[in-house]
Amino acid sequence: MADITSLRTAAETGLSKLFEATKMKYPTGVSIAREEAFRYFEAVGLPTRRVEAFKYTDLRSAFRDAAHPAEMPSAEVAQAAVASAKGFAGIEAVRLSFVNGHLIEAESDLGRIPAGVTVTPLTQALTEGHALLDRLTPVRQASENPIYQLNTAFLADGVLIAVEPGAKVETPLHLRFVAAGSQDFSTATRALVVLGEGAEVMVLESHEGPDGVAYQPNDALDVTVADNATFRHARLNAEGRETVALSTLSVKLGAASAVETVNVVVGGVLSRHQVYLNFAGADGRAVVNGAAMLNGRQLADTTFLADHAGTGGVSRELFKTVVDGEATGVFQGKIIVQQAAQKTDGKMMSACLILSDDGQMMNKPELEIFADDVACGHGATCGALDEDLLFYLMQRGLPKAQAESLLVQAFLGAAIESVSHDGAREALVGTIEAWLAARG
Repeated sequence: MADITSLRTAAETGLSKLFEATKMKYPTGVSIAREEAFRYFEAVGLPTRRVEAFKYTDLRSAFRDAAHPAEMPSAEVAQAAVASAKGFAGIEAVRLSFVNGHLIEAESDLGRIPAGVTVTPLTQALTEGHALLDRLTPVRQASENPIYQLNTAFLADGVLIAVEPGAKVETPLHLRFVAAGSQDFSTATRALVVLGEGAEVMVLESHEGPDGVAYQPNDALDVTVADNATFRHARLNAEGRETVALSTLSVKLGAASAVETVNVVVGGVLSRHQVYLNFAGADGRAVVNGAAMLNGRQLADTTFLADHAGTGGVSRELFKTVVDGEATGVFQGKIIVQQAAQKTDGKMMSACLILSDDGQMMNKPELEIFADDVACGHGATCGALDEDLLFYLMQRGLPKAQAESLLVQAFLGAAIESVSHDGAREALVGTIEAWLAARG
């Protein structure tokens, strides 16, 4: 039989060259992991619509070329970038600042780390072979994903956060990611969070950068939640308008543990946020919400998977999308219930509000159930503003634009209400209000 050679795009060829030039950056063990990750990516390539998991988001077409990994910025550039950052800026938090994918210790609150929490720069943890690294294997489905493997292959910086058993951390930890510069670049960051038994912590993430620069961030957050621990998380994507932004959240839940996460999207020309949950222990609980506000030619993809392996798990997912202009929203969600996961209770809902004639929404919710004593369901809706409600508000003296804004804000607010931290919730509501004000 004749040999078959797959055609590689300019971006894939460029990534191969960049990897060969940077692969020996870390110690031997890390270099091997990076090598294995890139060989995995190289075998599958950038996914196209022919790959079911990327049916609505063609990354092969989105990446025209491979942007060079960003260098550590100068102190002046880093200081100016952090000073201009707006995401969660008004909240009292311990901030860990990343500029162009690099941890900037001078602009971080490393001297204010709360009691019961240890923060280690990832480069240091990898170099020293930190003991906790062995416990931080991602959810299996995340490790089989080309985006996650690409993050591993080009991993440049990040942070390891350990919360001691029983520690109740009141002050949120804010991972602040800021892009700066006028040239295209790529970043690959990884945050690792380990919660001890009975611990509680909230992590905020904000991602922002300039318009007009086609930078390519790829970030990952791996979380291990021990028995009876609680992890709260709020993420804001306010990337620049030309950005292709990829992100992965991977969470393992222990017995009777709890997870609360919400992702709010306003930025990026194309974004894909992947959430993978593994209910490894019994009686785990998770609330996973999202809100996306899209206009122009934006595409925002939320891909979610909950793998219930322990008994009595409860998961609630609510994703709200508002589409204006020629934008496209994508939701792909799956709840898997393993045979041993009896008494699982899973509910998943995606709702979209389309404000224009040219906008579109792609929904693909799925259930895969192997147990017989479960209560699971999913749904998806898509439509325009309710004309009766709009008329009702206008009859009471509100201009049409203001009436529309109130209805949109109420629609999105349901996804934000799950955020238990008052300041974070108010900041996300402010993001919705700012988007509506810019819409006019």
